[in-house]
Amino acid sequence: MGKKITYGYARVSTSAQHDDRQRLAMVEFGVEENFIFTDKQSGKDFDRPAYQELMGLLGAGDTLVVKSLDRLGRNYYEVLEQWRIITKEKGAFIVILDLPLLDTREKRVGDLTGTLISDIVLQLFSYVAQTEREMNHQRTIEGIAAAKAKGTQFGRPPLEKPKNFEVIINEWKKGNISENAAAKKLNVLRPTFHKWAHE
Repeated sequence: MGKKITYGYARVSTSAQHDDRQRLAMVEFGVEENFIFTDKQSGKDFDRPAYQELMGLLGAGDTLVVKSLDRLGRNYYEVLEQWRIITKEKGAFIVILDLPLLDTREKRVGDLTGTLISDIVLQLFSYVAQTEREMNHQRTIEGIAAAKAKGTQFGRPPLEKPKNFEVIINEWKKGNISENAAAKKLNVLRPTFHKWAHE
């Protein structure tokens, strides 16, 4: 029997975000740095290279440590499915640092009550996390709609056409200059000139 390993998994939504907080929590828990796997991409697409590599290594008796439950999946059903794969198919343990109740190492063999409580807590927290995400998304949509109704502009303000625009566009219309040349003369990018020319 090989040595049982404690792995850590961290995920941040973009490469600009840092996983330091998640990694630090895992190191403090006792996970060795070289056993922490990190993905830097959105949970929207669950095809995550580091997670897939980790799942290939995770074996019976190993432990997977994550900071929060939503690192396992992007929605309620995915979290439950990953939990099932890790605990039932692979026979590994899971520790959720933000939810000490979800530490499957504490279960004793044949402890049906412990298993039942753990399953109920998992389903409840997964459900609450997804509901919160959906409510935040809905609030964002409503906030944007309300702001637009008040006249708030989103995105960059439209670029003002330079004073010599009419002269340059007439040259372009006559075929004397190309779109690229016209854009350069107006000191804008070619797509901007193209948009102006076809308004």
